[in-house]
Amino acid sequence: QVQLVESGGGLVQAGESLRLSCAASVSIFSINAMGWYRQAPGKQRELVATITSGGSTNYADSVKDRFTISRDNAKNTVYLQMYSLKPEDTGVYYCYAVTSAFPPRYYWGQGTQVVVSS
Repeated sequence: QVQLVESGGGLVQAGESLRLSCAASVSIFSINAMGWYRQAPGKQRELVATITSGGSTNYADSVKDRFTISRDNAKNTVYLQMYSLKPEDTGVYYCYAVTSAFPPRYYWGQGTQVVVSS
């Protein structure tokens, strides 16, 4: 069982920055990939960014060059640094993790709200 605890959401103005954190209850070396999804009001959940155990990253086109995902292995924590925030970045951001064991299992955090005002 993996527990994910997110923090760092809030209300900011367009153009400002925020950093989200996701702390895992187990060593992230036992996790194949971690990342963030977000869900805006009335929209489907969408993948924002992913980082693998090898450090490879992937971003949604809408956040490339503005968001950076990183990991601190010592703290079992993944971060999402968000720059130049836009109102369309508003939503609930969910951290997820996929375990390395077979079959892989998905775990989700409780979500953290990000609101970007224009």
